[in-house]
Amino acid sequence: MSEFIAKDGRAVVVRELRLEDLDGLLELVNSTVREGAPINRMTELSRAEEVEFLPKRLAEIKRGETVQFIAEIDGEVVGNAEVRRHVGRQSHVGTMGIVVKSGSRRIGIGTRLIEKLLSEGKKQGLKIVTLQVNETNLPAITLYRKLGFNETGRIPKAIYWNGKYVDDIIMVADVS
Repeated sequence: MSEFIAKDGRAVVVRELRLEDLDGLLELVNSTVREGAPINRMTELSRAEEVEFLPKRLAEIKRGETVQFIAEIDGEVVGNAEVRRHVGRQSHVGTMGIVVKSGSRRIGIGTRLIEKLLSEGKKQGLKIVTLQVNETNLPAITLYRKLGFNETGRIPKAIYWNGKYVDDIIMVADVS
């Protein structure tokens, strides 16, 4: 667990995921869906879906298949980031995902979550971390570049966003 003061003066705790985070994670994801943020998910999760998902994810973390951290402010989950390890000959590669709640963006939470993920991933043997990002999500792309990710490709028209098709950008960081 680590704590820092965000750019807006609030205290932020970054820690490992726990079963008790179920409702907080559910609200985080669903608030992002309701907002219409540039994420892949289009519909809200049900509590039953999260109840089924979270124990499986915690087991993956225990087996070393996933690294995952949450950020919270005053006990509210405001961020979630993960790296899921590939298997077999690609077990040195992980795919990252991150979400930060509206009202808690651009204050350092995403940066801290990603730095912690990359550091822990490296400790667990990852050499390469990949991610995919909607080409319209310029704040995220800027952050990823700042943290060492480089664009390595695009999937043209992979995302239907706001009435048009946009590219899915593939970015990679070498953490070895």
